Amino acid sequence: MSQKHNTIKVRDKYFELFISSEIIQKAVDKMADRINRDLAGKNPLFLVVLNGAFIFAADLFKRIDIDCEVSFVKLSSYNGTETTNVVRELIGLDDVLHNRTVVIVEDIIDTGITMAETISKLKRLEAREVKLAALLFKPAAFQKNYPIDYIGMEIPNDFIVGYGLDYDGYGRNHSDIYKIIKS
Repeated sequence: MSQKHNTIKVRDKYFELFISSEIIQKAVDKMADRINRDLAGKNPLFLVVLNGAFIFAADLFKRIDIDCEVSFVKLSSYNGTETTNVVRELIGLDDVLHNRTVVIVEDIIDTGITMAETISKLKRLEAREVKLAALLFKPAAFQKNYPIDYIGMEIPNDFIVGYGLDYDGYGRNHSDIYKIIKS
């Protein structure tokens, strides 16, 4: 297990410990329990949003015990610490979604813009139902109006790194989550 640090430096910014790996794992356990209960018998397709959700997805799927499939899509709307409000699809979806239950697995929902466009696309591809599982949710930043079916934790609108979340591609490898220290 990696050593915990109270502060870390990622590129040119400093971050302080915000959410420990133990708290993260408890949230993942609770989400997996709900998903196993709610989606039993539905054979869902889990659609993991890369790059940020890869660690969360790996931990979540270790706890999912229902029949399911997993696929990946890569989307981006960030540049540095700010959202661009423009979603660029980097790796397309090639699964047949007609009449399927699809669960989008996302690391964090902040503005909601990326997911709004993704949900719309999945519905156009005739998914029977689209559900959203996000480890982290920033209600103060949320600009859309769609349900988030499975939320691990609600957090303030701070910029964070670790547990798959990055700053310009760096910092994903920490098992804890850190928030930026304002200077």
